[in-house]
Amino acid sequence: MNVWASSQRCRNRIQNYAFFSGMRHSSTVDNHAFAHSLLLPKTSFALRPNPTEIEARYRARTCSDLYKWQSKNLEGPQFILHDGPPYANGDLHMGHAMNKILKDIINRSQVSRGCRVQYIPGWDCHGLPIENKALNELGEDSASLPPLAIRHAAHKTALRQIDTQRDQFQRLGIMADWSDETTYRTIDHSYQMRQLRVFRDMVENGLIYRRYRPVYFSPSSRSALAEAEARLQRRPCVALGHNRPIQLLVWTTTPWTLTANMGIAVHPDLVYVVLRRTSEEAHELPLLIVAKDRVEALTGITGAADIVAEVPGSELVGSSYTPIFASLCPGLPALEIIPAPHVTADSGTGLVHCAPAHGAEDYNIFRDLGLLGEIVCHVGNAGEFTSEVIETVGEAGNVLVGESVLDGGSRKVVALLKEVGALAKIQRIKHRYPYDWRTDKPIIMTATSQWFANLDDIKADALAALEDVSFFPAISRSRLTSFVQLRSEWPSSIHSPLEHILSVLDKKGIEYWWEGPVEEFIPPALQVDGVAVDEVWRKSTDTMDVWFDSGTAWSMLAERKNCPRADVCLEGSDQHRGWFQSQLLTAVASSPPGQRKLSPYATLITHGMVLDQTGKKMSKSLGNVTSPMTVVNGGQDLKKEPVYGADVLRFWIASVDYWNDTYLGPVVLAQAAEGVRKIRNTARFILGNIGSVETRAQMKRVLWSEMGLVERYIMHELRVLEQTAIEGYSQYNFAKVTVALSNFANVTLSSFYFDISKDGLYANALDSFERRATVTVLEQVLTTMNSIMAPIVPYLAEEIHEAFNETESSIFMTKWKPLESEWVLGGLEEARGDKKIKSSLEAEVELLLPDLEEPSPFIELLQREENLLKTLFITSDATLIDEGSLGTTSPEWVYVSTMDIPSCEEDLTIRIRPAQLEKCSRCWTFTRVASEPLCPRCTSVVHPT
Repeated sequence: MNVWASSQRCRNRIQNYAFFSGMRHSSTVDNHAFAHSLLLPKTSFALRPNPTEIEARYRARTCSDLYKWQSKNLEGPQFILHDGPPYANGDLHMGHAMNKILKDIINRSQVSRGCRVQYIPGWDCHGLPIENKALNELGEDSASLPPLAIRHAAHKTALRQIDTQRDQFQRLGIMADWSDETTYRTIDHSYQMRQLRVFRDMVENGLIYRRYRPVYFSPSSRSALAEAEARLQRRPCVALGHNRPIQLLVWTTTPWTLTANMGIAVHPDLVYVVLRRTSEEAHELPLLIVAKDRVEALTGITGAADIVAEVPGSELVGSSYTPIFASLCPGLPALEIIPAPHVTADSGTGLVHCAPAHGAEDYNIFRDLGLLGEIVCHVGNAGEFTSEVIETVGEAGNVLVGESVLDGGSRKVVALLKEVGALAKIQRIKHRYPYDWRTDKPIIMTATSQWFANLDDIKADALAALEDVSFFPAISRSRLTSFVQLRSEWPSSIHSPLEHILSVLDKKGIEYWWEGPVEEFIPPALQVDGVAVDEVWRKSTDTMDVWFDSGTAWSMLAERKNCPRADVCLEGSDQHRGWFQSQLLTAVASSPPGQRKLSPYATLITHGMVLDQTGKKMSKSLGNVTSPMTVVNGGQDLKKEPVYGADVLRFWIASVDYWNDTYLGPVVLAQAAEGVRKIRNTARFILGNIGSVETRAQMKRVLWSEMGLVERYIMHELRVLEQTAIEGYSQYNFAKVTVALSNFANVTLSSFYFDISKDGLYANALDSFERRATVTVLEQVLTTMNSIMAPIVPYLAEEIHEAFNETESSIFMTKWKPLESEWVLGGLEEARGDKKIKSSLEAEVELLLPDLEEPSPFIELLQREENLLKTLFITSDATLIDEGSLGTTSPEWVYVSTMDIPSCEEDLTIRIRPAQLEKCSRCWTFTRVASEPLCPRCTSVVHPT
């Protein structure tokens, strides 16, 4: 039989089978008379199943039940993937889906190889968004409820949101034990106690101290904000000067901060000048000091002026000046001119007003110079001037008390500047100003009294701990290390007799901090006879930093499983400044002195954002959001938003370069669905042709040594696919897996092997050698392909596994066993193993044909398809040579193997030798003559005649 028959020939053979059966001269041929004798494909494996029904059928088997089974039954090494807790606030978005699915692919690939996976899903349950959601549901304002009532309401809201997200995560096919007993939440008592113990250890290590520090503060929501929570809008600003015989001309966009002025900054390397204004009406005005490079730009403010002196900035440093409101408040001490590297001559006057209470740069400079002392701050929790403003403005400051600094307060400060003659000019321009994203109202930078962790002493240890951490992608290492290098302190929490406090809270619960009396939290040794405890001590209402909160999640690993650190942490790239960093710093800072500091993770993997198909950030206001649940379950209009199921979403996520930002839309989803469909059809073809488990149990498999060239080639390609997949999983490069899998299914199998094997599968006898060889190959192909695809599309893999093995056990309960090296074309693999070649294109194949007395159909096949052989072998050339015509030249090296010729006693000798020609720079095959720039084929394309 000619096993190389084309698909068209195969169809003709089936339709005209009567012609070959002795009915040649019949004029009434029945084309279907022998159809019953053909072994046509037969399978119950559905072509287009309902994803919802399939997932409901297999969800427990491949998710929760599988996780419990593997933790008890697998004997391989433990693999720990530590889950960064998503925020318990609302439905999942596509970023959540990408994050959890990537983690799940990693976990499943580990289970497939026999490793015991520890994966404990968690949730971040603290923070203002949850609190605001709870207050909105209550219809109350935070000022109208006691803290404990707000905490209880927020607790309920968080738990409800966890239940919603838990259900949605399970719909994505995430393998985990999702019960409350095995997941973690930052509001759990055990979690909070571990967190407080980490803080206690940092206190004992001498890292905690208290002082004022400026933070973003939203008067509209009466809360501090992280920098990422502020968005910028345009605001007007003013320029002003200091009215004295010699004036320091400064400008500011926030006049309300002038009451908290603690210094004026100059750049030591700039040149400053003293200006004398020359206009007739200004001849008695004080002199001005500005940066030399700003003189021309400031003409509209200063008017015509002569330079009467030049002063290096370094000589101004250390000089003193009288506070701007000294005339309203006699007795104010002089202030100092300080050096600052952020001062430039690009805008303003080259002199910068400093209010450390209201600016991070100002704060950092004063801290570094040791000038912080008592930070001057006159702003209350509602963003209003407090009565303390009178200390720097005098009784005239009464007009400011109670005024919002962003509204009437700023206008009244400007009025005071006019009163003391210090206002040079008001100039309205536009600049970017931070707004609270929750209330859409402006925020301010203001100092609050906080506990801090001093990170300067542990920074070197933290950086050293990162040296043995692997980063994927590798470039993300520099991102995290730069954030650690730049950080010098960290907002922390309460500081008091911690050990005693922790013992009380551990027994009576965290909420008892708000309910219990002060004396219960103070050990007797610190109480003074005859003095009420609450006259000496008070309970702090400071809030633990949210990153400290979630960042101590590493501490539960050692407690639960006695493991030093996680094997992998995977989160979005924004977590370099967040969770990745907070884990590292809390772990290092709480380590015992003298002990080697370890990072809490061995490998860090980051992924980008999911954008819409045009590259824009997904936003409800733009209407461009693609919900993961809509992809899985379908939308309201199923024609526009069909039910794709979890596997399609997972396949898309696995197929992209996830470490960069990725695009998602209807076209991309349709392409992913088509990719899954083609793989499914490949499996369906195999299942339909190999027969039932009972049929295969009675079949004698064909040994590798007995197989023909085509079968060997397919098995070789299957092993190449498998090795590519193993490498892809080990490098967390899942796109490498999906590309190789799709190419193998669509090209190697569907377009080639299936096409040429149909004839034998359909028409040969069930126990024929050719059919058994094909079925032997197809069995292994399906087994290996299913092991490869299972971590990515588990529902499809479970469905295939059940149909193939007629069992209800999970595919993940069968360990993935890689193919033996015998399936590789031996000579090529030996040459590669001996480092003679890196790529098979560096070699040539010679097939030495034996001198046969009788014609061999197999040899005739080789001769007819000789031009195809180099494509089969993926070498630069492949030729047929008679044994008698073998040349006398000796190549640099040669590898020889043999294979049986079907229905013949002779063997076919296969010689692997180095390619004789040079590498073509266009197609990379070694087919170029040394004197030519390209090979003949590429020359004909690039330079057609």
